[in-house]
Amino acid sequence: MLRIVSFTFNAFSENTYLLIDEATRATAIVDPGAYSAAEQQTLRAYIEREQLEVKLLLNTHAHIDHVLGNAFVLRQYPGLPFLLHALDLPTLRAVATYAGPYGFPAYEPAEPTGELAAGQVIKLGEIELQVRFAPGHAPGHVVLYDAAGSQLIGGDVLFKSSIGRTDLPGGDHATLIESIKRELLTLPDATVVHPGHGPATTIGAERRTNPYLQ
Repeated sequence: MLRIVSFTFNAFSENTYLLIDEATRATAIVDPGAYSAAEQQTLRAYIEREQLEVKLLLNTHAHIDHVLGNAFVLRQYPGLPFLLHALDLPTLRAVATYAGPYGFPAYEPAEPTGELAAGQVIKLGEIELQVRFAPGHAPGHVVLYDAAGSQLIGGDVLFKSSIGRTDLPGGDHATLIESIKRELLTLPDATVVHPGHGPATTIGAERRTNPYLQ
């Protein structure tokens, strides 16, 4: 069974996730937004307390609020595979150019060691995560689907009663709506969506009530 633990970090109130295979303690860190020393200690302490085996660093996309803790994670766990969709590499590399003006002068860049791609299956202990390509908020945005557990790590694609913004470089509203319809609304209504900001929701609730999808 996949257990999902969330932390809310940095000035953007970004949701950082630990994906934990309960059987093996194998763990993926997704979108680490931990910037301050206190945030980083919170993340590290939880992993140590729960005796988790960190196996992967994954980014759903590479906007600043989702990548502030990448370098920290890679320092803590040397040799850790770090995966990002290839189309979001420019997004990631651009962060260093604006981190300071955004109030994050101590930001440290980190380079992925591998790629995420549509249709790829990520193995985490006994868990399988399906990679679904969902651009529109960012050019290389992906979501991670745990079919066995009926849950989705959604990044900044779909929120409770909202959707990801599309006014940032590489964003496109029509593309985002198409991604949601193709990759998310085709999932069962009971699927729990764990978004990059705000509370969890379900595919069914957003299908019925989300004003952007009516």
